[in-house]
Amino acid sequence: MKNKSVVILSGAGISAESGLGTFRDSDGLWEQYDLNEVATIDGWHRNPALVLDFYDQRREQVLRAQPNTAHLALKELERLYDVTIITQNIDDLHERAGSSKIIHLHGEILKGRSVKTDRELYPVKTSIKLGDLAPDGHQLRPHVVWFGEEVPKMVEAENVVRKADILIVVGTSLNVYPAAGLRYAVKNHATCYLVDPNEMNITDQHFYHYQGNACAMIPLLVEELLAK
Repeated sequence: MKNKSVVILSGAGISAESGLGTFRDSDGLWEQYDLNEVATIDGWHRNPALVLDFYDQRREQVLRAQPNTAHLALKELERLYDVTIITQNIDDLHERAGSSKIIHLHGEILKGRSVKTDRELYPVKTSIKLGDLAPDGHQLRPHVVWFGEEVPKMVEAENVVRKADILIVVGTSLNVYPAAGLRYAVKNHATCYLVDPNEMNITDQHFYHYQGNACAMIPLLVEELLAK
């Protein structure tokens, strides 16, 4: 019998428990920068050196971080389910936890690309500086989707969600579009779960709410799904 399809929509909250700050956190790195200056396409055009420095620091944080129990539990679902992770995160913690099918909606911090095209990607383990060029002769930039840019993986993600038998939303407030709109692509008979420590703010769809943080609730939910 074909395994049921499980789609995970993950956001910054799952990586926060590995020590990676979110936009809304008041950790040291975010306090030093204006979001409009380092996470928008206009900010890049105004001061690319500042943006590169910011993402160099984020890259260092990602390389120090480790997958947590939530990341590792999601990998375990692959024993009985066809699992795809659609993540808004730019870190590689899902990959390092062993998950095999991952769609990065907002890019990947450990990759770079030419400012002219996103067709070719290059591994970046240390830093990108002004004057570092892609093979096409243009400036390298982080392979990150900034505010003000299109999200090129949205169509692929929507197609995956449409086929899901189970949707699990974890670590995201579902307030940032277009990613938040993916939940509307799910088919009517799919089973939907929301893992979040806050009160559920979704009133337009039915979700089973596992109220708590990802590291506590995801292993519990995975254990229940594997037992079915």
